[in-house]
Amino acid sequence: MADRLLALGEAGQAVWLDYLHRHILEDGELARLIEADGVKGLTSNPSIFEAAIGGGDAYDSAIRERLTHGDTDVMTLYESLAIADIQGAADVFRPLYDRLEGADGYVSLEVSPYLANDTQSTVAEARRLWRAVDRPNLMVKVPGTKAGVPAIRTLIGEGININVTLLFAVDAYLDVAEAHMAGLETFKAAGGDVARVHGVAGFFVSRIDTEIDGKIDARCDGGSETPDQAAELQALRGKVAIANAKVAYQHYLQMIATPRWRALAAAGAAPQRLLWASTGAKDPAYPDVLYVESLIGPNTVDTMPPKTMDAFRDHGRASESLIHDVASARDILAQCDRLGLGLGAVTDQLVVDGVAKFAGAFDKLLGAVATKRATVLGNRLNPQLLHLPDGLKPAFDETMERAAKEGWSRRLWAGDPTLWTGADEAKWLGWLGAGSGGAVDAAILSAFGARIAAAGYDHALLLGMGGSSLGPDVLATTFGPQTGHPTLLMLDSTSPDQIARIEAAIDPARTLFIVSSKSGSTLEPDILHRYFFAVVEKALGAGEAGSRFVAVTDPGSKLEGTAKDNGFAEVFPGDPAIGGRYSVLSNFGMAPAAAMGLDVRAMFETAGFMVRACGPNAPPAASPGIALGVALGVAARAGRDKVTLIASDGIAGVGAWLEQLLAESTGKLGKGLVPVDSEPVGGAESYGEDRLFVHLRLDGQDEPIRDGAVRALEAAGHPVVRISLASRESLVQEFFRWEIAVAVAGAVIGIDPFDQPDVEASKIKTRALTDAIEASGQAPAETPLFEDGGISIFADPANAAALSQSIATPSLEAWLGAHFARLGAGDYAGLLAYLERDAAHGAVLTAIRRRLRDHYKVATVVGFGPRFLHSTGQAYKGGPNSGVFLQITGRPARDLAIPGRKITFGQVQAAQARGDLEVLAERGRRLLRVDLGADVGAGLKRLAEAVDRALG
Repeated sequence: MADRLLALGEAGQAVWLDYLHRHILEDGELARLIEADGVKGLTSNPSIFEAAIGGGDAYDSAIRERLTHGDTDVMTLYESLAIADIQGAADVFRPLYDRLEGADGYVSLEVSPYLANDTQSTVAEARRLWRAVDRPNLMVKVPGTKAGVPAIRTLIGEGININVTLLFAVDAYLDVAEAHMAGLETFKAAGGDVARVHGVAGFFVSRIDTEIDGKIDARCDGGSETPDQAAELQALRGKVAIANAKVAYQHYLQMIATPRWRALAAAGAAPQRLLWASTGAKDPAYPDVLYVESLIGPNTVDTMPPKTMDAFRDHGRASESLIHDVASARDILAQCDRLGLGLGAVTDQLVVDGVAKFAGAFDKLLGAVATKRATVLGNRLNPQLLHLPDGLKPAFDETMERAAKEGWSRRLWAGDPTLWTGADEAKWLGWLGAGSGGAVDAAILSAFGARIAAAGYDHALLLGMGGSSLGPDVLATTFGPQTGHPTLLMLDSTSPDQIARIEAAIDPARTLFIVSSKSGSTLEPDILHRYFFAVVEKALGAGEAGSRFVAVTDPGSKLEGTAKDNGFAEVFPGDPAIGGRYSVLSNFGMAPAAAMGLDVRAMFETAGFMVRACGPNAPPAASPGIALGVALGVAARAGRDKVTLIASDGIAGVGAWLEQLLAESTGKLGKGLVPVDSEPVGGAESYGEDRLFVHLRLDGQDEPIRDGAVRALEAAGHPVVRISLASRESLVQEFFRWEIAVAVAGAVIGIDPFDQPDVEASKIKTRALTDAIEASGQAPAETPLFEDGGISIFADPANAAALSQSIATPSLEAWLGAHFARLGAGDYAGLLAYLERDAAHGAVLTAIRRRLRDHYKVATVVGFGPRFLHSTGQAYKGGPNSGVFLQITGRPARDLAIPGRKITFGQVQAAQARGDLEVLAERGRRLLRVDLGADVGAGLKRLAEAVDRALG
């Protein structure tokens, strides 16, 4: 039986096995095929490796062994497996290769199909694989695309053996044959030994007939052809691919007869053999060895999968068929053209489809490796489960398929702005490298932390806003004080009461002050710095205060200049390519982390598990960040745009950071996600159909109430994302997961996730009001719509007119009732409090939001101003017009002057509230303002009671 395969060799055709699995190396099967069947080479491709690695547990022990030496990304993990197999196969073939003096005995490894249209990247990867495998009988597979042709010429010119793959058209073959010869000439001119450089040109066969036959059948079945035309068409079934290959072989024979080739042959060069691929019959009506039997000829290769090899071994017939009936082959191609079957268009499309098919197989392969990697890592990688109801699942699946086909992982990491709006998004992707520590110097931060500990500071007080403060705030609330290091406090408010409370809690002589601002000109950090610099000067004396201050700011900013002028102890540079809300893994988050005593290196080691899981080579289905981002995006498009965060107590602080990331990144152009943080957990009946729930669960915490509530939400048909953290330390993984997710959600929604067009609007209004106050000494007058017992009601003219029509007898309850009655399905209630952010005020506002949620079945949010202006304020103004806002203001117990300014903190906060209200009104938002007067505590309590009465 084996004589039939051996007969192919006697006819001059080499049989290569189109299959590789570790077991055929380990059990001797490959060696047996070489010995008994005369197999002279082996090819691999992504589909083959996907079946081998993903189809069982044969590679699991190798994966575990590799990961014991340190985690790695999926591409590196895959290559470690593939290269080991390729090396093993090459070693099995090496005696044959040596005996034939390089004429055969080759094993092929394919460059990434993702690079099929990128010449330079193909060259770079082929060189790398050649070095990594380090076997003379390796052939690197390169697709014969337009971009592949110059790569082939370059690589052959460097003495690298090349297996050209994905050839369908004769013209494409002629291009790669020319590239091969030109490469040999280059190598020879450089003094290389052309006798050791070999190549094959892989011509795919049966796929051509599959397409042509399909066109024939469609035309015949359509009834538009005459009987004679139909007979002509039917006579071509199963013949075009073979004719195409025979004509290609004639060109090969002509090529090796040219003086140009004879000069190379005289120097020892071997011709680039034609290799027949895809020789298994796809149509069951055809003999299973049709394409093998029809294409046998000298100096060719047939690469067969085991099934085809078994079939030919059983009943194949070997004869030199390739050079027979060449005239008929040319006639068949002429008929194909005459009958309008469009062979050229078919072969062009087959190249495109072939690249896509191999890319899809590569996705599956890397996905299988990613799944096995995650299994081995266990809880070192925070697991994620998506529970999507039937209403979202089809859109999610369709978008994930699109993300795979369009290569979203690679495009994101390559900085392709067309993933979003095609604007300047590429300028803002520095956070991708920051995930691996690329935006910080860990040694400098470690030394800084050691110096701060040695200095004996009691506190480190960060003065910042938005992205400069929210990330460090998460770290401070999650990890708490570290022994031997200062307690990290945050001040991101202009409330005089809050500033006074912080000032009273610290000893300025034993406090490190961290002034954090990307632009270096943001109002709040500037005036807070002025205030506390004066406080320290008073405590330590002029000239000493600077030693207690450090700055985190972008290079060249106003703050950098101030820091140098005032003798700051340190200035940590930001990365201009990282926006504030994406900056937690840069110096904006890590300098405060080091100051409070966290191990920055360990944080990046932990974050690295997620960075690698979401890396450029992780296919969308295996990337936690992309999967989450797609879920968020399709939920937003389906009206489930209220991302409701349910977090364990030990990690609940992350909600404030996520609020900014989600809202400021996506809430614009009337679209986006509205994050809902710290809303009390309710029963499934408390929620409308506009929610997506995220459960961030810290293992080891007993939380049956939350767990039960989440199960009930799933059972009620709500979409739920479950994310588990093995420890607080793994929280840093969530920073990167969510940054990826929000960037991807922006692509799904169709917005730029890196700008914040409506944040600046409030700043402009505030600046105008503060300038007016500094010029005149007082704010422009306001006239309340209603006053009672120290509480006043304000609104812009449009909202005032709309509400007054619903109020028969003016009262606080009537105004509140009319305002909240505007809440409908899909809306959310927003409580925007320009008050001191403390536990007492938070408790009252939480009670109000619970009441509103349960009554109207709407989402509720709470923001303390001006903190939320640099966070969720973007979505409130620029996102969906579904918010019904109650702004809450009050007079501080005492005001505080700002050194060097004619305005006080209380006036700044009031200006910020008024500016915010004006912009909300300009955006057509439904709003009302309640001023609580001088006794904020009593006024807030009265407000809560009035809401209760208004809702009945």
